[in-house]
Amino acid sequence: MNTVNQLLITPLAGFSPHIGVLVATMTRCREKTINLVQDLTIYQLDYLYDAEANSIGALLLHMAAIEAAYQENTFYGRNILNNPQRIKKWRIPMTLGEPARQTIRGNPISYYLDELQAMREKTLAQLQQYDDDWLWQELPQNQSMANNYWKWFHVYEDEINHRGEISWFKSRIPAESS
Repeated sequence: MNTVNQLLITPLAGFSPHIGVLVATMTRCREKTINLVQDLTIYQLDYLYDAEANSIGALLLHMAAIEAAYQENTFYGRNILNNPQRIKKWRIPMTLGEPARQTIRGNPISYYLDELQAMREKTLAQLQQYDDDWLWQELPQNQSMANNYWKWFHVYEDEINHRGEISWFKSRIPAESS
């Protein structure tokens, strides 16, 4: 049977069953994101649709920042805002807006893809150390309760939302003038 064209979500080897399914969905999500952006130029990555928009480059770095934040939260039990080394790098991409419009510019796609890959490698290395019971652990989050499964679902849910935004922006970028 030819499995190349099958669309299946199954647990990935090297992880407990539910974490393996989570990783499979995260991996599929990231593959789709990379396919959407891998050929973009710096001009396209920096393009701002209007004065309130974020660039595609900033949105890609935002995805890495959200993953960094949830690494801090779920693997180390702390808020990224309380880690001076990590927040220095991730504050602007995490919050976006005017600071991101001013500073996240001029990078080739390889820069953004490398940042996304570095975050994902750290995530996967950590997830291999946990079992499914860890996914169900509930802790307070924003005046509610959240388990680790929801937190990591939220990481790729956020990516999917921003990927839609990127697709929309990408379709509206004017041709580069020579």
